[in-house]
Amino acid sequence: MLRDSETGGIVLCPSCGQENREDATFCGECAATLAAESVCAACGRSNPPGQKFCDGCAAQLAEPAKPAPAPEPRSYTPRHLAEKILRDRATLEGERRTVTALFADAIGFTPLSERLDEEEVYDLMQGCLGRMMDAVHRYEGTITQFRGDGVMALFGAPIAHKDAARRAVAAALEMQKALDEDAAGVKKRLTIECRFRVGLNTGPVVVGKISDDLDMDYTALGDTVNLAA
Repeated sequence: MLRDSETGGIVLCPSCGQENREDATFCGECAATLAAESVCAACGRSNPPGQKFCDGCAAQLAEPAKPAPAPEPRSYTPRHLAEKILRDRATLEGERRTVTALFADAIGFTPLSERLDEEEVYDLMQGCLGRMMDAVHRYEGTITQFRGDGVMALFGAPIAHKDAARRAVAAALEMQKALDEDAAGVKKRLTIECRFRVGLNTGPVVVGKISDDLDMDYTALGDTVNLAA
């Protein structure tokens, strides 16, 4: 996350370069997570992301674990949903749809990753992401972004449902229940709090090209995605 001191605390997205407000958590252009600053364990000073040493006391800064690379959509989409999407994609591409966007991610992922080693963080997040995906797919939602600490999904596109918003709410509730149950075990095993947040918003999108591996382009209209994030 890059801060421009000459523009009143604006945060520049490391993914697309979009200017965002200083207190933004997600980029308003591409919805990427804006990385948190590194806090020095020795003196408590905040340092910009990417620094190896504290600019206040020269102590070495802990390097947060890097999120796992995103897999191809076809690898985690149930077969029956993949067949529906590929069968109807010719009629879907370019169509305007009303959808419900769902965002789910870990609360305080950076501090969490600093307390555990990379393998522990990876194993923990893989289990949580699996529960998120199971809930989305159970209600025939489509995961459009896969992150190291969360997912974004659409309900209503590319698979159309008249009750897309209801399905999204049901998926969010099931997701939270599964994650809460898992968090109790994590707290007992690793003595850490592992909490997640889920946001929903309904609005229009235009579906773009859908590839053979189910990678989908879409254009969100208005605040459909940003408000959910």
